[in-house]
Amino acid sequence: MNCIIIDDEETARAIIAHMVVNYTDLKLEEQFPSAISAMKFLNQNTVDLIFLDIHMPDFTGFDFIQTLKDPPKIILITSDKNFAIEAFEYECIVDYLVKPLNEERFLKAIQKAKSIATVSKKIPVPQQDTNKEFYVNIDRRLIKIEITSILVVEAKGDYIYIKTDTKNYTVHSTLKKIEDKLPQDIFLKVHRSFIINTTKIVDIEDNSILIGKDIIPVSRTNRVELMRRLNLL
Repeated sequence: MNCIIIDDEETARAIIAHMVVNYTDLKLEEQFPSAISAMKFLNQNTVDLIFLDIHMPDFTGFDFIQTLKDPPKIILITSDKNFAIEAFEYECIVDYLVKPLNEERFLKAIQKAKSIATVSKKIPVPQQDTNKEFYVNIDRRLIKIEITSILVVEAKGDYIYIKTDTKNYTVHSTLKKIEDKLPQDIFLKVHRSFIINTTKIVDIEDNSILIGKDIIPVSRTNRVELMRRLNLL
């Protein structure tokens, strides 16, 4: 089985790597100090097994798992015993090891990974909307808006603010109503007040996105789905 290690602690990565090297059935492909760097690798490569830390800056192990479209087998390695129940809600997680690692327990986890067939956690495929435009009622006029021209939709009380490439519109409606009309493969709700066109993203930094000249906040829960959609190099 080829494998990778994801842990923000250099010492922890070294210990795991040493144990992996001593096990002839494992081939260590790469080590990563963060989930983001591992995601870039997995966009171009496939692995059979991931040794994954739970507590990491910005992106937890569980956040990382949710970004994977077809997760391989995963062995969680952590210093915290309190996430065992949550861990086994994921079918791809085959074992849960607590630091400091015991070599005998480590080998037992490897044998378990070998014996369990990988079961992918199904992620629903968004239904694509075939409509290319919709109409909004403004001052008793029906105005056509091209869907691909939309940059951002923002909720403002009883109104929504639709910003396009050329013009902005204030419409008496709800964010939920317009969300249902937008193709889910392009648009994503990143905050309770914002829906963005993911093809228009200029830059991402921490918990915010730059679209045009607007900085849009991203909530922690929606950041996971956003990162899953990005085509990282």
